Amino acid sequence: MINPALLTPSQSADLLVVALPHMQRYDQEVVVIKYGGNAMGDAATAEDFAEDIVLLEQSGVKPVVCHGGGPQIARMLTKLGIKSEFKQGLRVTDQATVEIVEMVLAGSVNKEIVGYISREGGKAIGLCGKDGNMVTARKVTRTIVDPDSKIEEILDLGFVGEPDKVDTTVLDAVLKAELIPVLAPVCSAADGQTYNVNADTFAGAIAGALNAKRLLLLTDVPGVLNKDKELIPELTVEECRRLIADGTISGGMIPKIETCIYALEKGVEAVVILDGKVPHAALIELFTDTGSGTIIRR
Repeated sequence: MINPALLTPSQSADLLVVALPHMQRYDQEVVVIKYGGNAMGDAATAEDFAEDIVLLEQSGVKPVVCHGGGPQIARMLTKLGIKSEFKQGLRVTDQATVEIVEMVLAGSVNKEIVGYISREGGKAIGLCGKDGNMVTARKVTRTIVDPDSKIEEILDLGFVGEPDKVDTTVLDAVLKAELIPVLAPVCSAADGQTYNVNADTFAGAIAGALNAKRLLLLTDVPGVLNKDKELIPELTVEECRRLIADGTISGGMIPKIETCIYALEKGVEAVVILDGKVPHAALIELFTDTGSGTIIRR
């Protein structure tokens, strides 16, 4: 249960009254929260997010934060005069770019989030996929078909990776010590090469390996929308696949849904896509009957 003496004055008493009856279901359960670069917003949004993470930990939840940082990476590349190359809408990550990615994600963004959580009274520790061989990556390639020639082409995206193996030894120790892990999706391959891993995919792999109760994907949209742009509050895996097939789910939402399905198949109880810019979105989702976003179950 919550220790009232540890709560900051800014945390809403009304929200606590609503939340208390729901907290027991998550007691000592792992909840993985993917905090997207677009959801980070301004300082006030970051402070609200940090408050929520601390409140989750105080209520008996074991939060694990996995973060992205695409906008921050783009700004740094522009500042340094490094031009990004895109193939079929995907950023090609060469050696110079992957070094900037590691500096931004595992450095400035990671430590900024740790700092916000620390200022709200939490004990956070910043890590990346490299630490303790937590996540071993493999190179990603994409195959496309030329619309005119119908010939398949393999796109080499450079040092873009995807999770291959997850070792939870470090995370288990961190959670046992009642610390809040904040994880950057920078990983090494078996040969030691550094790879940039999509933050959604990274979070899904972490959630699956930890057998998390929930995976929350905080982004900049309300959730999955129907063709009338209305929120779909609940979906099954079968319904997700049907909506992808008929074009309702498209574009950047497809890889998010694929991550959701992967996490569910690995044993995560449910996955939620929600708007991280809504104040206390994670708390509303976990600790109220109404929820916040689209929940996906097997």
